[in-house]
Amino acid sequence: MNNGKINLTSNTSLFLDRDGVINIRKIGGYIQSYDEFRFENKVKEALRIFNSKFNHIFIVTNQQGIGKGLMSEQDFLTLTDCMLADITKSGGRIDKVYHCPDLKEVSSPNRKPNVGMAFKAARDFPEIVFSDSIMAGDSNSDMLFGKRCGMTTVFIDNKTGEDYDEELIDYKFDSLFSFAEFLIK
Repeated sequence: MNNGKINLTSNTSLFLDRDGVINIRKIGGYIQSYDEFRFENKVKEALRIFNSKFNHIFIVTNQQGIGKGLMSEQDFLTLTDCMLADITKSGGRIDKVYHCPDLKEVSSPNRKPNVGMAFKAARDFPEIVFSDSIMAGDSNSDMLFGKRCGMTTVFIDNKTGEDYDEELIDYKFDSLFSFAEFLIK
């Protein structure tokens, strides 16, 4: 893992996982409504810092709870709208949220670690340069997604006890806020 400075360009995009990075993960379940949604500590402050550091900020999230019928697509969109409103109110921004509702067992090109959501973002924002971009997440799947796209990877170690592959990780922080602090030092 690299402890040196992360070089940001005027075109650097940030890709973020949601559960376990933006919000507290529901172990063994799925966040099905905004009533269950809780931001990780100081995430809104981190997003406010990122606002001035990144050209674009995206969330890329696997949401198989939709595929399992535990929540509807509309439930997810309503939750997302509430989350985005809170982020905007606190001075942060997310340019777009991409999600994959497909089940893990289905070989979906959009489910991380596959890169379909990154390609959707590149179609919507053609100025994205993956080699200038960063993927921040809390799983091997997130890190592999970033590597497959040629991005710098930032592992958010939220201490869930899951094993992670250090070969996939360029930088490691204990929270999204710690990563944001690193960028402004």
